[in-house]
Amino acid sequence: MWTWRPEADQPSAESQARVLDPAEPAMEAPFMRELIRQVRAVDTFGAWDHYEDATLLDPFILTPERKRAIPVVADPDGETVNRVRTFYNAVAARLETRTGLMGTPVVNLSHEGFGRAFVLVGKLVAVDKPLRDIHRFGFPSAERLAGRGERLVDAGIKLVERFPEAARA
Repeated sequence: MWTWRPEADQPSAESQARVLDPAEPAMEAPFMRELIRQVRAVDTFGAWDHYEDATLLDPFILTPERKRAIPVVADPDGETVNRVRTFYNAVAARLETRTGLMGTPVVNLSHEGFGRAFVLVGKLVAVDKPLRDIHRFGFPSAERLAGRGERLVDAGIKLVERFPEAARA
């Protein structure tokens, strides 16, 4: 006979423990510094002022244990959607820093976690990324998080350089 055990539905302790080390070298990458600024910008009341940077970016890291704790079929929660928006805000801010042109992030998601993220520079779509399974949005390590962000920024810069008149329009 089947018996329901509520403790089996609870995430394991290892999936909840912080995995990002504050001494991680990737924490000093320019994209990570910008991402930290974007996370802190959302905190208008200063509730996160006492948290160190690694604690703020820890939810972006999706270890295999954390991934197993997320249901395969699920709608994204508000915190996950905010992490996606914050990530693309950081991409837009880095584009703006490196090109001198304003980048505008646009994230369009369905309630099921599918959609698209754009970063517009003038009339140019500098970054265009399809989004799937947003409820599992994350990166296996800080290096991968920083690398993915910078790759999106670099690709956007190449498009701005290729189509400068559209970017300045």
